[in-house]
Amino acid sequence: MTQVKRAGAGRGSIGARRGGAAMAWETAVVMAALALALALRPWQMLRHAPLRHPWLAALVLLPWLWSTDARLPGGLPLQLSLAALMVLMFGWPLAVVTAVAVAAIAAWLVDPALAGGADAWWRLTAHVAAWSGVLPASFGLVFGLATRRWLPRHLMVYILARGFLATLLAMTATGALWVATQPAPPGSDPQLLLVGRWLIAWGDAVTTGMLTSIFVAFRPEWLVTYSDRRYLPGR
Repeated sequence: MTQVKRAGAGRGSIGARRGGAAMAWETAVVMAALALALALRPWQMLRHAPLRHPWLAALVLLPWLWSTDARLPGGLPLQLSLAALMVLMFGWPLAVVTAVAVAAIAAWLVDPALAGGADAWWRLTAHVAAWSGVLPASFGLVFGLATRRWLPRHLMVYILARGFLATLLAMTATGALWVATQPAPPGSDPQLLLVGRWLIAWGDAVTTGMLTSIFVAFRPEWLVTYSDRRYLPGR
């Protein structure tokens, strides 16, 4: 979600130059999450036939979204993740695997010629996967499970708490971690960056909450985390 110089091309893409420690940290996070997700056999979710089309749609649409380079004044990246929505739709294991695949395609869209070689492509893939996919999805899972554990079983709790609030908290936590670990744009104020990341988190939260309400009403079979039995107990 930050901007990285296209290796060997000298043109901007979706992140900033980072040190080796930051790249190693991002790679470790992505590899650990991917290993755990694969151990949980995420492909089992695709046996549920209604999920196949939305999953393929995510593979087609999200790379274009994640490869954009929209920025606020001061260099703060402005980008939707929708990883928390993928967790609601596909479950965390499949969401993580999908995020890594989407990030790999997005990295190729940034540099179709792979001017920096396979190593540069993988570094960019890990960077995008970490900040746009793995971290938001993982935080979304944690906050979502908290709402499931401690809040009442009600339809509006699922939509507003798990769909909207958990996404807002997940993106805010991801943004705070980004401010703490990524090189700040020159002349920027970390406190203002935190405020900016919090405001950007609202875009993901509103979008996820809105789509969650639509899917609950018209396509509940697209949400593996939702069931009428749990959230409409009187039905």
